[in-house]
Amino acid sequence: GAPAGAVFRGRRPTGELWTPAFAAAHPGRDWILSRILWLCGEEPGRNRGGEVDTMRRYIYLHGTGDDQPMGVARSHGCVRMRNRDIIELFELVPAGTVVEIVE
Repeated sequence: GAPAGAVFRGRRPTGELWTPAFAAAHPGRDWILSRILWLCGEEPGRNRGGEVDTMRRYIYLHGTGDDQPMGVARSHGCVRMRNRDIIELFELVPAGTVVEIVE
């Protein structure tokens, strides 16, 4: 139910809304916006319970600022999406949906 552009920290809304001016006032922030789909790895001992555990590393699909490029590595391991796209995806997939990320 958060508005498009809602800012999240620690998976909780901060009450802030992303705008280009707000982003310029907070350079260097890794913007997690609009919705979060928190990923849980499926490979026991590797990305589930291993040293690169996806859930413990807080790896998400999430929205990002409209000024951010897509298709280039810029996050801390997350998959960034346009806010309108993550909002649509969030409404389409129930918790527990299998996600496969391929190049």
